[in-house]
Amino acid sequence: MLGFIISFIFVLVAILVLRQDWDHITGDAPPQSTVPPARLIIKEELSLYSGEEDSKGLYLAILGQVFDVEKGMKHYGPGGGYHFFAGKDASLAFVTGDFTDTGLTDDVSSLSPAQVVSLYDWLAFYHKDYKPVGRLVGRFYSESGEPTEALLQVEAALEQGQRLNNQAQAEKQHLPACNSEWSAARGGRVWCSTKSGGVQRDWVGVPRKLFSPGSGRSRCVCVQNSSTLENPNIQEYEDCPSQADSCPVRE
Repeated sequence: MLGFIISFIFVLVAILVLRQDWDHITGDAPPQSTVPPARLIIKEELSLYSGEEDSKGLYLAILGQVFDVEKGMKHYGPGGGYHFFAGKDASLAFVTGDFTDTGLTDDVSSLSPAQVVSLYDWLAFYHKDYKPVGRLVGRFYSESGEPTEALLQVEAALEQGQRLNNQAQAEKQHLPACNSEWSAARGGRVWCSTKSGGVQRDWVGVPRKLFSPGSGRSRCVCVQNSSTLENPNIQEYEDCPSQADSCPVRE
């Protein structure tokens, strides 16, 4: 009996060992992390990577992520058109285009969700074209390299901006912009076709004015069916037949 138990235990151990080997071969086993911990850089150290003579290299930061941009020396080095980004985190200026001392800041709390999406587009660009080298301790990362409350707020704004973009894209498909033209001789005209507002479709639609709530301003959109007219922000054009696919515009 004892011999049977010992044999059973031996077989069980062998099965477990073989299973581990198979998992490793097939990739079912969790991979071992080989990513080194992020290098933490303080502002004073980052300023030493300005690309100037005797500097340690050429770095810039965006949203607290530091990149080696030395291969773009002609752009970011001394005399380059974007040298003002070197050796610092000037995240705000990537969106605002304000390259004054006041504008070259990492405080992005004034940005709208849509602008935050644009800022993350820049971040994606640097991840694609340049080598990330660490995290900047300060506004976006703590001394232990963890995201700060400021970064979490930016990420929340990013999510909101992405939702708004998705809604806008859905509206663009549902209510594509009209074609339009204007001439001094004939005045203005808007019309619908199977391609307008950058949307290719299998229906034409009729021109309608879509008002932005609270602004009093409108833009022309192509409406596919009459049910859309239940939207209080959509109105017909004056002196234009309700089913016409082209309408004159008085400015």
